[in-house]
Amino acid sequence: MDFSLSEQEQAVADLSGQILGDLSTPERHKQLEADGAAHDVQAWQALSEAGLVGVSLPEKHGGGGLGFMATCLMLEEIGRATARVPFLAPVAAMAVAEFSPDHRCLEQMADGSVLVSPALVEPGRDPGHPSTSAAVTDDGWALSGTKEMVPFADQANCLLVPASTSGGIGLFLVDKSASQVEVVLQETTSGLLEGQVVLSDAPAERLGTDAAPVDWLVQRCTAALSAVAVGVVSEALRLTAAYTSEREQFGRPIATFQAVGQRVGDAYIDTEAIRLTALQACWRLGQGLEASTEVAVAKYWAADGGQRVANAAQHLHGGMGVDRDYPLWRYYVWAKHLELSLGGSTAQLLRIGGALAAGTA
Repeated sequence: MDFSLSEQEQAVADLSGQILGDLSTPERHKQLEADGAAHDVQAWQALSEAGLVGVSLPEKHGGGGLGFMATCLMLEEIGRATARVPFLAPVAAMAVAEFSPDHRCLEQMADGSVLVSPALVEPGRDPGHPSTSAAVTDDGWALSGTKEMVPFADQANCLLVPASTSGGIGLFLVDKSASQVEVVLQETTSGLLEGQVVLSDAPAERLGTDAAPVDWLVQRCTAALSAVAVGVVSEALRLTAAYTSEREQFGRPIATFQAVGQRVGDAYIDTEAIRLTALQACWRLGQGLEASTEVAVAKYWAADGGQRVANAAQHLHGGMGVDRDYPLWRYYVWAKHLELSLGGSTAQLLRIGGALAAGTA
């Protein structure tokens, strides 16, 4: 594995960081919260105009033609800024490009004007074993069922939905504007809007002919969440290092106290573990290699290690950690959101254990 970034990948990371550093500031977040706005349209538009939303889509459709790693580098910067943008939409668009390479909406997905959101979650069920059903009709397919916690469900134009067919599991593209699609918005602890989506014989297009697209999408969405977590914990750690270096007790910075230094050191180790495991998963996926265990390992560290970093950061800030005029609280709630999305630490350990038992890890 070579984790060194290419010149193009480094440019993606730098440009993403510059755009979001300028636009997704703590002051901007406060303004959005005061206005009751769940989304930062300005930041999303800037990322789209810079070609970052479609950076991994084929060049023939207006994308950048780079690999999955490039998108993950942008997602890390989104996490670092806690930017309120639909960060899984570029990953879902990659699934459309992979399994329906001539789809009519790919150019609009590349420029950010059409958003496609993954609808993977059903309570108590694995995304690869959905209760949502798909039936063949004269015009194609019709889906019935309910999906929960669909990210940015209010903004999305299309949904990617795993469903059971008479011949197995398939991945389907659903137009959210169809009358057979009902969306009930759900506000999360992070402030990001998600939605419950009820499908009642909703017309759909199938991507691919077997279950492979579902696993493809789930793995990349899970790795993408780990990439976002890298940015979240990295910035939380940076804020903590700066605060403990400036906050004084008994005439000296609290960073010089042994217990504080040990706690920050442990948080640094967790942060690096999250970074390295996420890089490994994203790199392998980008190279087209088998990565199911690596993705589970990355998500385990994003969930377990990420929550330890968030707890340490809040603890070492004292009362400032929960002061909503100070930005740290956003990183805590984002870390919790990412911890639970698409399976927490226990779910990932079960996957890793299953792979070890089967001899496939």
